[in-house]
Amino acid sequence: MRRMNTLAACAVLGATWLAVPATAMGEPRDGAARQQQTNRAAPHRPPAAQRGRASYYAPSLAGRRTASGTRFDPNANVAASKTLPLGSTARVTNIENGRSTTVRIEDRGPHVPGRIVDVSPRAADDLGMRREGTAAVEVAPVAVPQSSDDPALGAAGSGPARPRR
Repeated sequence: MRRMNTLAACAVLGATWLAVPATAMGEPRDGAARQQQTNRAAPHRPPAAQRGRASYYAPSLAGRRTASGTRFDPNANVAASKTLPLGSTARVTNIENGRSTTVRIEDRGPHVPGRIVDVSPRAADDLGMRREGTAAVEVAPVAVPQSSDDPALGAAGSGPARPRR
């Protein structure tokens, strides 16, 4: 019986402690304002440049749908990235020879470990990497679309964070 009373007293005290207002526990009165400020989206910053290996799409993939919904054109300067939002424009520079080209991100990939971007055969020609098949590159975002409610444009860090509920 005594143990039962102790448990009941702990439950009542615990419930009382949870009901104490935050200001009584030393929390500043502007706690609600601080919470609202925490939930605000961070300013939109383009992703940082990445270095890694690039490969290129096989020309036989011509006409297939990309993640953005467009059809793949091997003669266009397009690319696939796992991290940049669809619709972004990026400058890809071949570190080995200094050649660069601007591409539009229209697909997701590459799906090979260690690669950061897949480029079209046209872009591979511009970069001077078609014969080798892969090259060490730097991918620097030039223009990143502002966030929208369209989930197809989403990628990691593609828009402002939504407040947690």
